[in-house]
Amino acid sequence: MSEKRRTILCSSLEKIFPDTDTVETEISAYSVFKNEKTSFQFAVDAKRGERVSFSVVSPIQDALRFFYVKMIPAGTNAPKNADDYYIAKDKTEYPDLLLPLCENAFSAEYDGMNTVWVEIQANTVLPVGKHDINITVSVSDTEIPLFLTVEVLDASLPKQDLVFTNWFHTDCLAEYYGVPVFSDEYWRITENFLHRAAAYGMNCVLTPLFTPPLDTKIGGERPTVQLVDVTVTGKGRYSFGFDNLEKWLSMCDRCGIEYYEMSHLFTQWGARHAPKIMAQKDGGTVQIFGWKTRAAGKPYKRFLEQFSKAILAFIDEKGIREKCFFQISDETNKGLLRSYNKASKIVHKYFTNVRIIDALSDFKLYEKGLVETPIPANNHIEPFIGKVPELWTYYCCAQGNKYVSNRFFAMPSARNRILGAQLYKFDVKGFLHWGYNFYFLQYSKGLIDPYKVTDAGGAFYSGDSFVVYPAKDGTPYNSLRLNVFYDAFQDMLALKLLESKIGKEQTLAVLEKDLEKPITFSEYPHGAKWILETRERINRAIINAK
Repeated sequence: MSEKRRTILCSSLEKIFPDTDTVETEISAYSVFKNEKTSFQFAVDAKRGERVSFSVVSPIQDALRFFYVKMIPAGTNAPKNADDYYIAKDKTEYPDLLLPLCENAFSAEYDGMNTVWVEIQANTVLPVGKHDINITVSVSDTEIPLFLTVEVLDASLPKQDLVFTNWFHTDCLAEYYGVPVFSDEYWRITENFLHRAAAYGMNCVLTPLFTPPLDTKIGGERPTVQLVDVTVTGKGRYSFGFDNLEKWLSMCDRCGIEYYEMSHLFTQWGARHAPKIMAQKDGGTVQIFGWKTRAAGKPYKRFLEQFSKAILAFIDEKGIREKCFFQISDETNKGLLRSYNKASKIVHKYFTNVRIIDALSDFKLYEKGLVETPIPANNHIEPFIGKVPELWTYYCCAQGNKYVSNRFFAMPSARNRILGAQLYKFDVKGFLHWGYNFYFLQYSKGLIDPYKVTDAGGAFYSGDSFVVYPAKDGTPYNSLRLNVFYDAFQDMLALKLLESKIGKEQTLAVLEKDLEKPITFSEYPHGAKWILETRERINRAIINAK
């Protein structure tokens, strides 16, 4: 007599633990657009070591990809002042890694629920119509049938016009894989990771003109990944070469990257020093600027004057000036105003007719005219709404309360995905995050194993510093957080599609139907069910508006 097995068939907005009994969003059907990339999950109760297999019959089965959802250790999960919109703040593991399944089978790693993530990859246009997906799960002598209908609607999501940059740390890749920077293997691995980033919404990349002066211990340094060749030609005189930058741009073009976030021209947190800059001098490679360089001093000013002319001529030659963003210093505040003000004046003097952005959350500092495009954190964005030429935002480890969207392990996936509706409603033009693949300890003091250390050694909250895991072959593994985040972008695009048919006011009415309070960055319905039902309502409104 076969043993009865518990199973779950649910949306991508669940985080299923081995001891999960029930979920909020069990599903039997949902709709997608022809060019959409969506996911669902199924889980089965098994004993550790048991062989689990499954078969799939569907007219769109060639578009399905399967991943085993692995539990990943968590360290620091939430700030002390965290709000209550978390799954649990004290768990030692959370479901996060999506490990590709080479065959439709796996050995259960957990006593309890073992989960398969199913992604419908619209690499080609999905055929319009209702498509059944029949899954038969086999454990020991038990077979469990699961059934889902996916309806492909006769419409396509528009092209993403939001600029999204998730800081891309090539030094972390070089260190993790043990390959020399700018070696053939370095370029291969870098392109693999960049291609994946672009496939999940990243269309702007942090471009290391010089080694980015980010999350670096004062007096310390990160591995050199400087793309610009510098030669000292005389006292205070320099020439510049762009061969590696040209190679970078070609790689970005192959990956589908459209915008370039040039690395910061001054150190983080106040612009007091120059970034590490290496140069050829007297037949050798030496460091000519860094922590010992006074940011507003004459030597670095002279350097920037010459460099600005060279880099602006280069990007004009490439025809990408309008696609480049230059930066002064990351995350300044009132206490650092004096040094930041000096740096800002230098950049504005020499880098003319370019777009200058910076993470800056104090509206009073923006009013001083220090940067054209401030990027406030999503828990400080309210004063900027309607008062800046372009609204951008970001979140990081500091955004763990006030119910703002974020992607920590301990947060529900719905809190990750709600961002799409917020970006749409407030017409946000750009979104920034600092950690696509930061595999270092805080201040870049050393390398971590991202499969074991997920909080940068206790400095950040697990899930903040990276959204992909490094596979042995030099390719990335997705986290479920990356897929859910991309779903947020697709929600945003669906709303834009609806707006093109019925206008913004009516689209917001569809989005906020029956809500007691309008959506803000900290006010919105909690839970996955509302998001899924709202997305179906948006989809139907698009089709009915034809």
